[in-house]
Amino acid sequence: MKLNIKPKVTLVGAGPGDPDLITVKGVKALKNAKVVLYDALINRELLEYVPKEAKRIFVGKRKGMHSFTQDEINELIVKNAFEFGNAVRLKGGDPFIFGRGAEEIDYIESFGIETEVVSGISSSIAVPASQGIPLTKRGVSESFWVITGTTTERKLSNDVYLAAQSTATVVILMGMSKLPEIVSVFKKYNKSNVPTAIIQNGTTANEKIGVGTIDSILEVVEQQKLGSPAIIVIGEVVTESAKLRSFYEQIAVNNSSYNLY
Repeated sequence: MKLNIKPKVTLVGAGPGDPDLITVKGVKALKNAKVVLYDALINRELLEYVPKEAKRIFVGKRKGMHSFTQDEINELIVKNAFEFGNAVRLKGGDPFIFGRGAEEIDYIESFGIETEVVSGISSSIAVPASQGIPLTKRGVSESFWVITGTTTERKLSNDVYLAAQSTATVVILMGMSKLPEIVSVFKKYNKSNVPTAIIQNGTTANEKIGVGTIDSILEVVEQQKLGSPAIIVIGEVVTESAKLRSFYEQIAVNNSSYNLY
């Protein structure tokens, strides 16, 4: 039975993984929700803010384990907004940074449904910061790129080739399956010695990190058994982290890779 109220969908960014990193506005939206459709990468602790009587729907998508297609998710959001009135779409990180949030908003609004977007703290920024890595620093890095490692065609983004030619910090999301290709690209542009960090499950209790250089990072990943979800950070700023600096000093001494954990 449809409720006789105006439907609304609030798109909420859950942040990078630590439940404390959701915004206050995001928490308020969850507390007022009648139904919440949530992704695989959100911290389940955030669902404690949702009223007990509200409906919770898991619509997560992970590599090789898609519970719903994007079209099915879009349809579910609209269906539940009409049925319950106040729907929240909870997405990891920030919904407008490689989160397909804009696609969902376009679809929802095509039905005349009111929408609101509550930004989340992007993992592309928060995860390096949690390890003390500044994406920009005066005299070290004047800019940074945030790139998806895998395009909709399942290929490496061409922007990686452009980024490898710059002096900017490069942050690559969803790139672990393409890491050998990424390494090859950076080596092509004589970046073999550029510091590189890979942070898996950043800001969570299961966080793991491996550090090295472009030349050694594949070995580090194999030794540390690092995998998705993870963020790849490439650039001199990695050595600016007080947490990581001593490991790079050791690399310089040994001229070999060094693992943090």
